[in-house]
Amino acid sequence: MRSDREPPLKGGKFSILRSLWYRSRAEARDDAEAGRAITMPVLSATPPLQQVLRRLALGLLVLAVTTLIVYADHDGYRDNADGSVDLLDAAYYATVTLSTTGYGDITPVGHGARLTNILVITPLRVLFLIILVGTTLEVLTERTRQQVRIHRWRSGIRDHVVVVGYGTKGRHAVRTLLGQGTSKDRIVVVDPHRKAVDAAGDDGLVAVHGDATRSDTLRKAEVQSAAQVIIAPQRDDTATLVTLTARQLNKQASIAVAIREDENAPLLKQSGATTVITSSSSAGRLLGVSMASPHAANTLEDLMTYGSGFDLIERPVTKDEVGRSPRLSADLVVAVVRGNDVLAYAEPEARTLKAGDRLITVQRAVPGP
Repeated sequence: MRSDREPPLKGGKFSILRSLWYRSRAEARDDAEAGRAITMPVLSATPPLQQVLRRLALGLLVLAVTTLIVYADHDGYRDNADGSVDLLDAAYYATVTLSTTGYGDITPVGHGARLTNILVITPLRVLFLIILVGTTLEVLTERTRQQVRIHRWRSGIRDHVVVVGYGTKGRHAVRTLLGQGTSKDRIVVVDPHRKAVDAAGDDGLVAVHGDATRSDTLRKAEVQSAAQVIIAPQRDDTATLVTLTARQLNKQASIAVAIREDENAPLLKQSGATTVITSSSSAGRLLGVSMASPHAANTLEDLMTYGSGFDLIERPVTKDEVGRSPRLSADLVVAVVRGNDVLAYAEPEARTLKAGDRLITVQRAVPGP
């Protein structure tokens, strides 16, 4: 059996051409397999039923116009049954003519009727056939168009964000990324549930349907070229396996993982996670703070909800701020990021800002459009 895998290159122009042919076959096969798993953003918001009804209405309109044209010149037509053409005969002639059936029992005999058939009814027949087969052609071309879009996307995607899990945590992570200026075409969602994948596609995101613990699923999301990976599944063991797989495919990406239990955090760190967020303990601490100080809890909740009240923003230090104290910044500086170290604003090392520093500040949220 002949394989589509690329054979060893032995030299010569024919070997090069053969190698390119095998490579193109392999890429086409990969795109076809990806097309069954990858959901691209929805380009048209028109429901399929509405599209069918619209085509049906256009077809009936063409049929009605043709009937009126034939009836307006009914003296130029002859019915072999009774010799005259009434409105019903005109509708019958329009139907069999537009459908290219053509029984021949009603024929144009006048010069005007024949000229009308050539200049008007024939183009209407072509339009009618286009409307009828439009849905079929759309179905036939949709797969090819989808593969072209996927191939173009896979060729150009770099330094993007892969979000594993499009549940509550994943959706809020995507919402925050969009609020911070990340464009939708730089976010890829991976989820094992078809409903979540379809929801991501409806939200304008590229989505991959599959098990993220498998390397081939993450490769379809191009995780090997991603700059950031957010892992937010329902189970901690799944999060660990996904983290191991993602880190194996990409040694440089920043990986943030959401888990439920604190005891699993060291394991996630050893698995390659850059940041580990424990949802249950964070919620418990927030509940404890709310009992001691409801206003402090509301402020923390406000800071964690992007676009509401105040936001925590990380930004580079400006030229005017270099050499000055963080206290003199226009924003409220919480910490200074210098290299791989995070310094509190009150620490002696952070009293003077340096070029290349990044500031974690509290800013008033800008209301959305």
